[in-house]
Amino acid sequence: MTQAQEPRYLDPRSGRSWPLDAPRWCADDGAPLLLTDLPGIGRADIATGVRSLWRYAAALPFLPARPITMGEGCTPLVEAAIPGGTALLKCEWFMPTGSFKDRGASVMLSLLREQGVRAVLEDSSGNGGAAVSAYAAAGGMAATIFVPESTSPAKTVQSRAAGAAITLVPGSRQDCAEAAEREAARIFYASHNWHPFFLQGTKTLAYELWEDLGFATPDHVIVPCGAGSNVLGLSIGFTELLRAGQIARMPRIWAVQPANCGPIARAALGLPAQEARPTIAEGTAIAKPLRPGECIAALKGSGGGAVLVEEAAIGAAALALASRGFYVEPTCAQAAAGFEALRADGRIGAAESAVVVLTGTGLKATPRFAELLGVDIA
Repeated sequence: MTQAQEPRYLDPRSGRSWPLDAPRWCADDGAPLLLTDLPGIGRADIATGVRSLWRYAAALPFLPARPITMGEGCTPLVEAAIPGGTALLKCEWFMPTGSFKDRGASVMLSLLREQGVRAVLEDSSGNGGAAVSAYAAAGGMAATIFVPESTSPAKTVQSRAAGAAITLVPGSRQDCAEAAEREAARIFYASHNWHPFFLQGTKTLAYELWEDLGFATPDHVIVPCGAGSNVLGLSIGFTELLRAGQIARMPRIWAVQPANCGPIARAALGLPAQEARPTIAEGTAIAKPLRPGECIAALKGSGGGAVLVEEAAIGAAALALASRGFYVEPTCAQAAAGFEALRADGRIGAAESAVVVLTGTGLKATPRFAELLGVDIA
C-alpha cells in the first residue's frame, strides 16, 4: 500500500495537525482529534490467514510489531426475520469481553504500546472500561479505570478481574470524565471516547462487512449511538474503501438513540435540545458527546440520518430479539427498534439490504431483562 503522505493527528475543527511520533489524546487546546485521511486498502491487502480484525492491519496508520489481540472481529453476520422485516444482524457481542468495544481497544492499545505507552487511564463503568482493562492485561499494560462512586460494584467486576485499578469518583458521570481528564497529566488518557486510534479499530467493522458481503456494501447500516464511535468508524472505513476504488457508493448509515437521551439524533433531526432522562439503553446515555458535528456530518454524508426510539420500543425490541435467540443488551436492541421504524416509514425499502449492528451481550444486562420479564432476581 502506497500512501501519499504520512498520517498525522488532526484537529478537524482548526485544521491543525501533529505527527504520530509522540502519543497524544487531544489538541493543544483540548479539542478532540481524528487522523488525516488514509488511502484505504483492497482485497489483495487483506491478511486472509489472520482470523481477527488484524486481517485489515494494512488499513491502519502504522503497524505495531506485536498487536494486542485475542481474536476480536470476524463476528457472525446472520440473516433473520425480526419486527419490521428481514435484516442482516451483525453479532458484535461475539468478542472476548462481550462487546464491540474490543475492536477499538485492541487497535488503540496496540498502537499506543508501540508509541511507548505502558500505563493507561480510562473513564467508564461499562463496556469501554471492560475492554480497555482486558486488552491492557493482555498487552502487559497497567490500566486505571475511573467510575462514578454510585456505580454498582457488579459493573466493575469484569475490569477488576482483569487487574485494573478502579477509582471511585464522587458525583455524576460528567464529573467522572472531568476527573479523568485532570488525571491525564499523570497517566496517559486512553479514552474510548477521546482517542482517535479507537476509531481506527471501529472502522474495521466497515471492512469486515464489505468482506462479509462478497466485497460489496449493504444499502443500509443501522447502529446504536452514544458517543458515535461506530457511526464515525463506519464512515471512516467505508470512505476509505470508496477512496481506494473498492466500492461504488457508501451505505446509508443510521444512528439510533433513545428519545430519553438522544442529543446527536435530536440535532440531526433539527429538534431542540432536551434534558437527558434515564433510559433502558444506558450504554448510549451520553448527554454531552464529544463529536456531535462530526457524527451528523457522517450520517448526512452517507445519505442516512438518525432515529429516536421510545423506551417501550427498545424493551420490545430486546425481547423480540431474545425470543429469536439473540440475547443482547437493550442498548443495542434499540438498533433493531430503529430498523423497524425505518421500514415502517419507508426509508428502508422491502427489497433493500440492511445490516443491524448488535453491539453487546445481554449477559451484561440481566437485571434489565428481569425487569422487562417481571422476574424478581433480588
